[in-house]
Amino acid sequence: MPYTSLFNLLGELEMALKKAGLWQVMAPPPAALKSSAPFCCDTLSFNAWLQFIFLPRFTALLKSGEPLPAMALAPMAEHVWGQQPEFAELVSVITQLDDAVNAA
Repeated sequence: MPYTSLFNLLGELEMALKKAGLWQVMAPPPAALKSSAPFCCDTLSFNAWLQFIFLPRFTALLKSGEPLPAMALAPMAEHVWGQQPEFAELVSVITQLDDAVNAA
């Protein structure tokens, strides 16, 4: 696969969400996933958006081999989690993912 390092970063994102205690076992209701607001901010937390919207859709995009859009998730992660040390690894992984996608 041409995007191996990006697949690895998606795995790191999942692990960082779990390590931070933000991984949800139960999926939100389907209506919550259909929001048109950025990051579904009116229906989901940012971590739920990452888990239930971003990870599946970005994985599908990578598997399709289509060109990747420019991406900037780190500013939202920094807004949501700020300088809280328990989320530093998560913000770091998201920053690395932004950088890797934008360099691809």
